[in-house]
Amino acid sequence: MPDAPPPAPAARDAAPGARRLGTRVLAAYGLPAFPLALLGLPLNVYLPAFWGDTMGLGLTTVGAILLAIRLIDGVTDPLIGWLSDRTHGPLGRRRPWIAAALPIAAPAVWLLLVPPEGAGALHLFATASLVYLGWTMVAVPYAAWGAELSPDYHERTRITAWREGATIAGIVGSALVPALVSGGIAADLRALALTMLALSVPGFAALFALVPEPRAPARRTPPRSLAAFLAPLGRNAPFRRLLAAWVVNGVANGLPAALFLLVVTHLLAAEARAGLLLLGYFVAGVAAVPFWTWLAGRLSKHRAWCIAMLWAAAVFALVPLLGPGDWLPFLAISVLTGVSLGADLALPPAIQADVIDLDHAESGSPRAGLFFAAWSMAQKAGNALAVGLGLPLVETLGFRIGPDGARGLGALVGLYAVVPIALKLGAVALMWRFPLDRAAQATIRARLERSG
Repeated sequence: MPDAPPPAPAARDAAPGARRLGTRVLAAYGLPAFPLALLGLPLNVYLPAFWGDTMGLGLTTVGAILLAIRLIDGVTDPLIGWLSDRTHGPLGRRRPWIAAALPIAAPAVWLLLVPPEGAGALHLFATASLVYLGWTMVAVPYAAWGAELSPDYHERTRITAWREGATIAGIVGSALVPALVSGGIAADLRALALTMLALSVPGFAALFALVPEPRAPARRTPPRSLAAFLAPLGRNAPFRRLLAAWVVNGVANGLPAALFLLVVTHLLAAEARAGLLLLGYFVAGVAAVPFWTWLAGRLSKHRAWCIAMLWAAAVFALVPLLGPGDWLPFLAISVLTGVSLGADLALPPAIQADVIDLDHAESGSPRAGLFFAAWSMAQKAGNALAVGLGLPLVETLGFRIGPDGARGLGALVGLYAVVPIALKLGAVALMWRFPLDRAAQATIRARLERSG
């Protein structure tokens, strides 16, 4: 698909009705992302080992329960997005769902991470289901709220940059809290739960008090069913293209994440350095967010994202040169690839907001919640593919851990670095000529303004 034409002079200005958001509003919007990110490490890293080993359920049982809950997510994600888009009231469309989620999720987080003695499979299923339901009720409306804060092409990049910068900072915090506690997995989970719940109170209070929620635009004839509501997703070509690139790049990022500890332990023989390597990666991600925001303003969001993916692919090409003891060069690689993380998190959701404008202009129905629900499902699918395929595939290709060390390190390196390079190049091919740049988005916004 050809590039959109260069921006017309009028398109260089802010979108009609747009204003530059103040730092206080942006900080208040991004603040809840920090405690939410603190929950990511216990859910994705600690939970299987804690419930499978410490609580004695076994990894097979825990895996089956968590898989069942993920399947339920496939229903709740679009449902919450649909309902959120259809909500109208004095509190807006997004606030009521986030407010309703907090009393559901907060006690469930505590009971999941700090369970009573003797808790079993039913306790795990019930509490984890409520945590993931609460997560969806917060995450989908929260992302949609950010997309609706401004109609301006570049202002949306600032909004997502604040939110995803706070997300990366929260991930860094989730790694630091256990390091400060150092009391075993149960003590780590208790500390993370306490920290997350305590920081959630001021975070969401600031969101509700300081961040305006734009009034929902008037709709034409609203869809009568969820199926009718979902149909436009398939008809929106830029959305399909963006979503495909998001999933492909998600697998490209998920494979190294799933194989990271294996690489550090068996390729580099530097297991004790794993925490430092992760810290360097995430700190670089936080530090680079302002740069990618600036570059997106100079070029376009999709081109800046492509440059970030090309940068990560170039740096990953150095991994096959490493061997035992090379943790310092690998630290440099971690920092340099971490730089691209800020773009991966901040820019695609900002592009998604422009895609939602296109749907709104064509359908007359504002449904950011639905699109971000599909976005959430795609993210989960990418993570599931990376873990579900990556770990079995590395063994199928010959990687084995034995009493005399690991065999098949070539397979491990190939899946850790070479396959992600190919995937990122595929994502770049999808996005390089993405049709919605600043000029195209300005045209869409003007069309929406004219339709009222």
